[in-house]
Amino acid sequence: MAETGSTNADVLAALDRGESLGATVLRTDYQTAGRGRMDRTWDAPPGSNLLASLCFDDVPAQPAELTQAVGVAAVRAVDRLSALREVSDSAPQAGLKWPNDVLLGDAKLAGVLAQRSAHGPVVVGIGLNVGWAPEHGACLARELGVDIDPARFLDLVLIELDEHLGDDTATRREGYVSRLHTLGRTVRIQRPIGDDVVGVAEGVDESGRLLVRLRGSGNVEAIDVGDIVHLRTPSIDQ
Repeated sequence: MAETGSTNADVLAALDRGESLGATVLRTDYQTAGRGRMDRTWDAPPGSNLLASLCFDDVPAQPAELTQAVGVAAVRAVDRLSALREVSDSAPQAGLKWPNDVLLGDAKLAGVLAQRSAHGPVVVGIGLNVGWAPEHGACLARELGVDIDPARFLDLVLIELDEHLGDDTATRREGYVSRLHTLGRTVRIQRPIGDDVVGVAEGVDESGRLLVRLRGSGNVEAIDVGDIVHLRTPSIDQ
């Protein structure tokens, strides 16, 4: 569609009306009321970026696996595009920042947001900077020097998503963790409630929580929500 308020909201509204959507994908050229994590606005010039929502009626025991899967698929689609267009090896590499932001180098390329319908299915929205990025963001056209239509890039994401979801649970988890640039980094977690946490990100548990070894105490804390800031790689004595 050319324009809508929010693709996630549209899919959720259809589910609330009792429609059976199955594995539906809804894409728009422009969102007037797009939202990211922490209810942040998400906006881009019409036709410039990938703005889409995917409906999953087959929801795993850990719904976080779906946002992880979409993030991994986006990273793999960037890799596929880079190979097809013979992008230089010195170009920034795609990866993930916990829990599901897509990075190009150290800059944010895409956000992924999941919302669960009262009827059970999960809707995962993705906003990926194909031809335009906000300040401090990354986009494919600028960083990789490639020109691709957002709809065509969505096709690449869906191909990679089907392949990733076709793997067994252990392989999917390994695929996510291997793409997670947060691990091994000193990070600051800015939490909605309570003090910030600083430490080294050491792993991800089965429910998707980030395991952080806290600076000072050395204790490991499982973080389930918060904004992550990558500070630096840990020194040898940390």
